[in-house]
Amino acid sequence: MSHSIEEIRQREELPTPCFLIDESLLARNLAVLDEVQCRSGAKIILALKGYAMWSTFPQISEVLRGTTASSMNEALLGFEKFGGEVHAYFVAYRDEEIESLRKQCQHITLNSLTQWQHFQHLIHDQDTVASFGLRINPEYSEVETEIYNPCCQGTRFGVSAADLHQMSPNILQGLEGLHFHTMCEQNADTLARTLEHVEAKFGDFLHQVKWLNCGGGHHITRPDYDTSLLIELIEHLRKTYDIDVYLEPGEAVALNTGYLIASVMDIFDSSGHTIAILDTSATAHMPDVLEMPYRPEIIGGAIPGEKKHTYTLGGTTCLAGDVIGQWSFDQPLEIGERIVFTDMAHYSMVKTNHFNGIHHPAIGRYRPQSDAIIIDREFSYDDYRNRLS
Repeated sequence: MSHSIEEIRQREELPTPCFLIDESLLARNLAVLDEVQCRSGAKIILALKGYAMWSTFPQISEVLRGTTASSMNEALLGFEKFGGEVHAYFVAYRDEEIESLRKQCQHITLNSLTQWQHFQHLIHDQDTVASFGLRINPEYSEVETEIYNPCCQGTRFGVSAADLHQMSPNILQGLEGLHFHTMCEQNADTLARTLEHVEAKFGDFLHQVKWLNCGGGHHITRPDYDTSLLIELIEHLRKTYDIDVYLEPGEAVALNTGYLIASVMDIFDSSGHTIAILDTSATAHMPDVLEMPYRPEIIGGAIPGEKKHTYTLGGTTCLAGDVIGQWSFDQPLEIGERIVFTDMAHYSMVKTNHFNGIHHPAIGRYRPQSDAIIIDREFSYDDYRNRLS
């Protein structure tokens, strides 16, 4: 029999801090993604930059077609642990990386025309199995946080339509796909408006290629996501241009499937604030809290002052700004009490670091069918030491 996370967090076999994935919640997301694939004809692949907990890959690979990598290490993880199609998009490739990837990847997307010209000759090599594509910049994005906006002025990402139209047709010969990625945690209406710009600027090129990768940032598994509109948009692309359409979400695969469970280590007052120190950290374990920034949800927690007892929750590193935020609770916190941060499966886990050498969260899964907690990985001093030399 399955139990609620409030009950699970008290289990003795669960260490803290710990990232814990609920396999039933992951299955729920995969069912949504599978329906989109089946109804639209699109191929959905997992963006490892957003979620790379490979102990769950056997479950995910039953639905998704493969993975997409932003580095050689991610590509190797896709080959080794996921299987299926492996796609690659690097901002820049080393010669030795292309030599390996072109013989194994399904798609290789290049970021610039100079990289395409440098590697173009490889499409004629008999050992090349990869289909080469080019990242385009539609010069339109609704991402409001500048650090996450790939279409900002002077962006590092993609080729504009003006630059493409200036090139000789011979230069582009052999390109088989186009790729754009302009979204972040957005709904299908954003994609609809984005595609208006993509088609207006790159429509003639879409008629010449075999595939279009619409990137990530599609919040497909969010409760209010308009999957019907997404399916309609994909069907339009496939019918109009006779191309394969790919989506590569990372966050949508793991959205609302995991938790970060932490323990209260100390409580004290400071200049009128009540501080609770946790055995986790914003800067080391959930850096998007500081970078985005965003405020994670805590089970039983509310905004400051809404409930009777308000605390500033801080981490254990020496960074003065290692503060997760302020929450209020119905009852006073106690040293040793466990706190559950929700929606911590994506990005937080892949962006963790060993700053200050602090204790790294364990990684585990909850299996509701058998009410079992499976701890896949616990970290030790060796993991910290072996990062450096």
